[in-house]
Amino acid sequence: MRPSGRSPDQMRSISIEPRFTRHAEGSVLIGFGDTKVLVTASVEERVPPFMRGRGEGWVTAEYGMLPRATHTRGNREAAKGKQSGRTQEIQRLIGRSLRSVMDMKALGERQIVLDCDVIQADGGTRTASISGAWVALRLAVDGLLKSGKLTSDPIRQKVAAVSCGIYQGNPVLDLDYDEDSNADADANFVLLENGHIAEAQATAEHATYDEEALLRLLRLARIGCTDIFAAQARAVA
Repeated sequence: MRPSGRSPDQMRSISIEPRFTRHAEGSVLIGFGDTKVLVTASVEERVPPFMRGRGEGWVTAEYGMLPRATHTRGNREAAKGKQSGRTQEIQRLIGRSLRSVMDMKALGERQIVLDCDVIQADGGTRTASISGAWVALRLAVDGLLKSGKLTSDPIRQKVAAVSCGIYQGNPVLDLDYDEDSNADADANFVLLENGHIAEAQATAEHATYDEEALLRLLRLARIGCTDIFAAQARAVA
C-alpha cells in the first residue's frame, strides 16, 4: 500500500489554472497533488548573443523554490549570491524539454523565458514545472499568433513530465515526498505526445534495478503523461 492509498499506476490529482497572473504573456498555476508551481512565460523581442543573426528564436527557463515551499524554511538563493547545482540542473532540464517541441525558425528572433517558482513542494517539482511550462508557453505563443507577430505555430506538439519510482519493491507512478525520500530507485521521464522520449533520468538510490523494472517505469510514465496531456488540452481549450 502506498502512503497516499493510491494504486501503483494512479496519478495524484492534476490541477491547471491558466492565466493565473495578470502581466505575463502566459501563466499557469499547476498542481500535482500538494505540489504547486507557478509558471510564467515572458516574451522578449531579442535573443541571447549566441543566437543573434541566425533568424531563430530561443526558449529558456529559470527555476526556484520559495523559502517555505518545504517543511522547513530554506534561504533564498539570491541571498547566497549563487544558485545551487540542483537548481541549475532543473532549469536546464526544463529548457531542454520545452525546446524539444519548438520550431525555432518559426518563432523568429525572439526569446521566451519560462519562470518556474515552486510555492509548495511534495515531490515532483521538476515534472510539474515542465508540464505547466508547456501550458504557459502555449498561451504566450497563442498571443503572438493572435497579434500577427507570428504567422505559423512554432509549437509542434505537447510535452509533459512525470516521476516514477520503485517503492518497497514495486514500480509506482508520480511519487510524492514520502515515497521519493524512501524509494529504492526514482526516475523522471519527459515524454512527447507522439510517444517519443525527450529525457529520461533514472537513478538507483537504495537498490539497483533490472531492465524489466526500467521498462515498467517507462510504461507507468506513459500512463501518467496521457493524463497530463489531457489536462493540458483542457487548460488551453
